[in-house]
Amino acid sequence: MRIGDCGLPNADLENAIETQWKVTRMARAKKKASSQQVREGVLEIRNPKSEIRNPSPLVAVVMGSKSDWEVMRHADQTLTDFGVAHECRVMSAHRSPALATEFASDAASRGNEIIIAAAGGAAHLAGVIAAHTVLPVLGVPMKSEALNGLDSLLSTVQMPAGIPVGTLAIGKAGAVNAALLAIAILANSRPQLRKKLQTFRQEQEKRVRETALE
Repeated sequence: MRIGDCGLPNADLENAIETQWKVTRMARAKKKASSQQVREGVLEIRNPKSEIRNPSPLVAVVMGSKSDWEVMRHADQTLTDFGVAHECRVMSAHRSPALATEFASDAASRGNEIIIAAAGGAAHLAGVIAAHTVLPVLGVPMKSEALNGLDSLLSTVQMPAGIPVGTLAIGKAGAVNAALLAIAILANSRPQLRKKLQTFRQEQEKRVRETALE
């Protein structure tokens, strides 16, 4: 298109084109910066609780029942505090086996690098997930009414050789540590995240050193 074909004076049209070009360049730069953040998995945003999913989540947090959310929200919060893109979903190894299998099989193609799986009782979710992906799977046993979580722990940790599940503690401590372990794994290739983790450890130690007994 030649200058003047739109019925505008040459100077006005040139200004309009220049303004549009600047807007386009700014939009491209913003998109590029956003894409870089997503690739690194370090996003300074809080997950919307309506979805609990960020673009290109690096960590997937799955649980066998909605009741597990009271514990697993601590994993969500820890990942959020570190700005790690993640998603949280409910699925059951027994009540929705096809969903669990499909989710695990497609995890890598969705951009997941680590999966945290929590379940109670006959806690087979982490094992089923691990059987269908080569991504690292971290298991969090949930406390149960019958055996106080011991059944969940043994169901999660006693995996046959060849299909590993990194099993954490029962309950809240396990949820927090699963998130921290996932962060440590991701931090191996993400200096910004490693720095955050180092700061977290330093602040944790500082609080202990400053503890005073009344």
